[in-house]
Amino acid sequence: MSFDREYSVNKTLTKDMVHKKLSGVCGGIAKHYNLPRIAVRVGAIVALLMFPVATGVAYLVATLLMPTKA
Repeated sequence: MSFDREYSVNKTLTKDMVHKKLSGVCGGIAKHYNLPRIAVRVGAIVALLMFPVATGVAYLVATLLMPTKA
């Protein structure tokens, strides 16, 4: 007896346009990984203070590349 079931959940990483502050990147990341939005935003601010150039570039790239959920 073989039970071959394939469970796949297609969660795509998209910007959260409902709970956005700037562009929805942090909200989308929080929703994708089931984290609190405030924790992701605080982490982004801490990263921005510690590594301003790298974090700024990464945020801009994420803003441009992450799709918007329709």
